[in-house]
Amino acid sequence: MIAPAISVEHLTRHFKVRAGKNGQGWTRWFKKKGYDHFTAVSDLSFSIENGAKVAFIGPNGAGKSTTLKMLCGLLQPSAGAAQVCGYVPWEQTRALASRIGLVFGQRSHLWQALPVRDSFDLLAKIYDLTPGAYKSQRDKLVGVFGLAGLLTQPARTLSLGQRMRCDLAAALLHQPSVLFLDEPTIGLDVTAKALLRDHLNALAREFETTILLTSHDTDDIERICERVILIDHGSKLLDSGLAELRRDYTRFKTLILATEEERPVFQRAGVGVIEQAPHRLVLNVDVSMVALEQVVSECLSSFKLQDISIENMPLEEVIKAIYARQRSSA
Repeated sequence: MIAPAISVEHLTRHFKVRAGKNGQGWTRWFKKKGYDHFTAVSDLSFSIENGAKVAFIGPNGAGKSTTLKMLCGLLQPSAGAAQVCGYVPWEQTRALASRIGLVFGQRSHLWQALPVRDSFDLLAKIYDLTPGAYKSQRDKLVGVFGLAGLLTQPARTLSLGQRMRCDLAAALLHQPSVLFLDEPTIGLDVTAKALLRDHLNALAREFETTILLTSHDTDDIERICERVILIDHGSKLLDSGLAELRRDYTRFKTLILATEEERPVFQRAGVGVIEQAPHRLVLNVDVSMVALEQVVSECLSSFKLQDISIENMPLEEVIKAIYARQRSSA
């Protein structure tokens, strides 16, 4: 049986924080300082198979970054166990470093004053790569991420999108089995985001790399990942395939109609009008109240249609619905 790339069992992390100032001015120096205990991650368990692309999401303060730091070996848990690539992260940090890659949206692997190629050369030395293995992997990554024209440029001259592509390549030079991505598209424009997502999908196909992504951008999740782990207050709320998540939690469908009628009008219980314009009607269908097929049938009989399309509820709204359901049942 093949071991999973990442295994987490009842992982918990407490922090001790100052309770606040004791007194004012000089008096606080003579009083005992108080502390509170804060639980960032609570009894968290999940498993990720080799080659999987998983979104690890939740609101600010949910415990995502703390979990990633434990899985990278930067923090030791208060309780529980974890393995990444067969290593216990906080006990075998040095050995683990050669098996994982880290990409953070606001941090760089590159030396700003050096050409990108020189940064890659330095990283190859740090990871003790043989010249043949390094050149082979670098050339593959240059092709996958389209970096041929950037290798001679100093890192400080790169655009944000170019830097992120180079950072991804730098994180993959040592051929890690697991790639941790923390907000990799933050600050990128729409075009750069789309290119980066395409590169990540090409990466997964080419190198069979396991990807664990944290992002507040639901487009990142939909375009890159196949599975979602949703946490809140340090605890797991949901672990589901992306398709199953939509199927189980999607309540609304958007129906877009292009009509020959200049002023189309449609009224029905369970159907709201999002937009009404000349020769155009956009409807919001609550499928818990009325079957989508019935609404489509009534539109076909009511209008002369030039075009019709159906869109799913945006993933962001699906996630909001999950949190609302969890809070209402708490």
